[in-house]
Amino acid sequence: MTGEEDPRHGPGALTEEQAGRMFAGMNEVIRAGEEMRQLRTEMIGVLAGWGWTQERIARLADMSQPAVSKQAAKHRTDGPPAPMALALDQYDAPWLEGRLWGLAEEISEASGDTARCGRLVDALARGRKRFTSANVDALRRLVEEDLRLHRAELAAGYRSAYDEISRGLDVPPKAAATTATAPVSVRRALAHRIQRDHLRRRGPEVN
Repeated sequence: MTGEEDPRHGPGALTEEQAGRMFAGMNEVIRAGEEMRQLRTEMIGVLAGWGWTQERIARLADMSQPAVSKQAAKHRTDGPPAPMALALDQYDAPWLEGRLWGLAEEISEASGDTARCGRLVDALARGRKRFTSANVDALRRLVEEDLRLHRAELAAGYRSAYDEISRGLDVPPKAAATTATAPVSVRRALAHRIQRDHLRRRGPEVN
């Protein structure tokens, strides 16, 4: 099913390709500390709850099946997991922070060493900084600056994505609308991955 949606979760479900890239990113910085190891364990628990086989998860996470089984057991519940929407237009803070992070990484890669947000993006990805209110605000300011400085070279979708994310972050009451039960770190990581993939699918049109 590589690159295909899981039919049990309908449109917008996580694909094997997306999950593989997420685990690859986690494994690159797993030595950054316990936080990344915890995120990987939580992600394994979520995928196992969705019905993904341990063999499938182990392959994507580059882990042994017994190791996956042990970590999945930590998050096993008596009933089926609550459904989790994976559409971009969700407005809880972790989801919006993940989208902002994904957008910033795309800008950093597109603009290279001239990206103002690059250093903070790298620090967040490697666990040297956390998603505190102050760091999220700083990332927003840097992304805004990059969108202004690199307007000619960035796709129009970058600005529209930032405007939507920014509006969501500026209206805290919308956070109460979510019924998500997944850990905050998992929702942030999922939104990060989905935002990056969405921007790449939109094509290279520029402002």
